[in-house]
Amino acid sequence: MTDKTVLQYGDKMIRMEGIIVELHDGCVGIDLKGRLGFLKIPMRMLITEYPLKIGQEVAWNMSFIEQLDSEVNQKYVSNLDTYIRHRKKMCEKKDIYHKGGGEDEFDNGKRDSI
Repeated sequence: MTDKTVLQYGDKMIRMEGIIVELHDGCVGIDLKGRLGFLKIPMRMLITEYPLKIGQEVAWNMSFIEQLDSEVNQKYVSNLDTYIRHRKKMCEKKDIYHKGGGEDEFDNGKRDSI
């Protein structure tokens, strides 16, 4: 077993750039330049001197991600399984509601099928 507090490989800082494509109350969505993907970060992680706008460029330093251990963290796997089951159950409830055909006080029987 390795010491998880010390990374085994040297640090190589890489300048990353992206464009703000989403603005929310608590987070910002960024498309990474070079077709490297999408990143969503909390507002508290963004340093800014100007009001944020969609289309603004951002940059940050990043390094490579290093795997810490060969063992699986069972706590996180269990939490992920619970989350997936909960989402599936909520989607099933949503489908039942939309397929039920019953009227309620808000849709007056004019519900669109999904």
